[in-house]
Amino acid sequence: MRVMSIALGGCIKAPPVAFGLTEDTGGHITYALGAAQALAARHDVSAVEIVTRLIDDPALGSAYARPYEVIDARLAIRRIDTGNRAYLSKEASCADRPAFIVALLRHIETADLRPDVIHAHFSDAAEVAAAVRAKFGIPFIYTAHSLGIDKANSVGADGNSLNERIAHEGRAIVEADAIIASSRDEAERQLMLYPGASPARIHCVPPGASLDGAGPPDVAAAAALVAPFLRDPAKPMLLAIARPVRKKNLAALVDLYAADAHLRQRCNLVIVAGLRDGPDSGEDEQRAVIGSLIDRLDRHDLYGSLALPKRHGAGDVAGLYALAKATGGLFVNPALTEPYGLTLTEAATHGLPVVATLHGGPADIVARLGHGAVADPNDPTRFAVAIRHLIDDRDAWNAASRNGQTRSRQLGWPAYAKRFVEIADGVIERAKRPAAMVRRAVCDDLLLSDIDNTLTGCPEGAAALCELLRRRPGLGFGVATGRSLQEAQRLLAEWAYPEPNVLITSVGSEIYWRNGRTLSADTDFAAHIDQGWRPRLVASALESLAGLKPQPPVDQRRYKLSYFADSAGVAAKVRARLVAAGVEARVIYSHGRLLDVLPARAGKGAAMVWAARRLGLPLSRIHAAGDSGNDLDMLQACPNAIVVANHEPALTPLRATGRAYFASAPHAAGVLEALVHRFQGNAA
Repeated sequence: MRVMSIALGGCIKAPPVAFGLTEDTGGHITYALGAAQALAARHDVSAVEIVTRLIDDPALGSAYARPYEVIDARLAIRRIDTGNRAYLSKEASCADRPAFIVALLRHIETADLRPDVIHAHFSDAAEVAAAVRAKFGIPFIYTAHSLGIDKANSVGADGNSLNERIAHEGRAIVEADAIIASSRDEAERQLMLYPGASPARIHCVPPGASLDGAGPPDVAAAAALVAPFLRDPAKPMLLAIARPVRKKNLAALVDLYAADAHLRQRCNLVIVAGLRDGPDSGEDEQRAVIGSLIDRLDRHDLYGSLALPKRHGAGDVAGLYALAKATGGLFVNPALTEPYGLTLTEAATHGLPVVATLHGGPADIVARLGHGAVADPNDPTRFAVAIRHLIDDRDAWNAASRNGQTRSRQLGWPAYAKRFVEIADGVIERAKRPAAMVRRAVCDDLLLSDIDNTLTGCPEGAAALCELLRRRPGLGFGVATGRSLQEAQRLLAEWAYPEPNVLITSVGSEIYWRNGRTLSADTDFAAHIDQGWRPRLVASALESLAGLKPQPPVDQRRYKLSYFADSAGVAAKVRARLVAAGVEARVIYSHGRLLDVLPARAGKGAAMVWAARRLGLPLSRIHAAGDSGNDLDMLQACPNAIVVANHEPALTPLRATGRAYFASAPHAAGVLEALVHRFQGNAA
């Protein structure tokens, strides 16, 4: 496979990267380079080429004027000369894009070998990739990095440039053959704010934590970098590293620190905000942000406790993480919104605990790595409390430090590259077949199983069940889960299950069919359950109901409103409220605290019946397995229900029906037990 990666913004070159050289030379450069390095290291990838603009600006250095830069045997950077060699900001580069497209098309047309797939970073690159696909049929994968709608909602920004950006992103989301998101929040909430976004084409693939080839951190150099600013360098360091743009909210961090007497006495604050020669250097937003930091240094009289280094090298960043850890400090990210938060994973690899914004990807990262806390930067008091807790509670600090170093290993670039290649194989396959060619799985029987605590929970049972599925090609495999599509795919991959023929997700409110290596949403099912669905009326009817709290936005869906409920009694009150409001809906209560409200025509049972009809299978050939209350309607409707031994009490009444097999084994071993019993009985 040959991969072309297009990254137009910022200044990109072989490591070491001059982060902060311009206001848009930031984390996406680490991402583009890290992904490219990891792909080039794979045996099934023959070449990776990063394509960007050629820039000839003495102030930035000669590296960006080289037309072709070899990084290693299978990785290079190609810089396209558009005739305008000046450095251009994101907004200014729009006028230069047609020339870039023409020049790139000319290059591809005359190249000896063409790429098999394109990876477009940001919507400007997606526009270029779409033009390449239109001429040469090369599919493209889109990574947004930062989305305009979320920026507008979180920062309150507006204007023609942002509206134009959002329009570009909307086109990229609709046109891309596949989309890679870095976090659940980006995959399931941010991208889905755009009309035309399809979960079937969105894949959540966390990036790695740092670039290859980085040596051990130089703590001495980092100490020398901040020493001129600090009266007592041994104090715990609160470290922030971010581009000097408003949404990173660095000025508010200084205000928070200045207003908290305990933090001022106990800690130093170190902010690394790009590269500058003075307060008047850089672009407009960069100058404004730097000016606000310098102003606060003076206004709050933070001399001796606030460090604002003007310049730093790539090696200094790793040294600062290590120095902050050595002082017992923290990494702090107070951004108003953060699409992912690569610096948080970098901090984790160094064992540096974090306190980060809860808006965007950091909530996912911190939940997965357990290396700190998230808080709302719009509430400075609570944000400061989160910082003080980790600084003052050394047991909590030590646990967060250990968790970060241990668990960050799961976020490696090799795992990212493996998943990228799987996604790329799918879009390449789809590009080669006729658009009208749609395949449904052909099977004699279908296992349709819940995931959590049914397929998961027992590695030995899962392996044995996978072996049965492999040995019986006539047994199709599907899942019916309360999880989102992306989370279902992640869990199945973690437990090494085969790719399902059909996925019923979000408690039976969405259906996806596998077609070769790709998935497609069942839009007919969506239209079917949409009839009579009034989610706003549902939300209004349940507002302020005691004991009921909405789950986070990332867990909401078009056809699923999700809540935390204190008890089954609350579920009964929810049903009564909906009846009183004249709303037809299905209420599902499970796991002692989760409550979902779905369209009346939705649910795992209804989705199972729909899928069976699409497959041409009678329900007698469906084997539905589950363990919890949200499986009840599916198991009631299935003549061959399977209830694993670790089931919730809510499923006990199924014994009286005589149609359910209650396994003696828990988890996947119970599913396997039931299938073996049935198939042996049929054979007899």
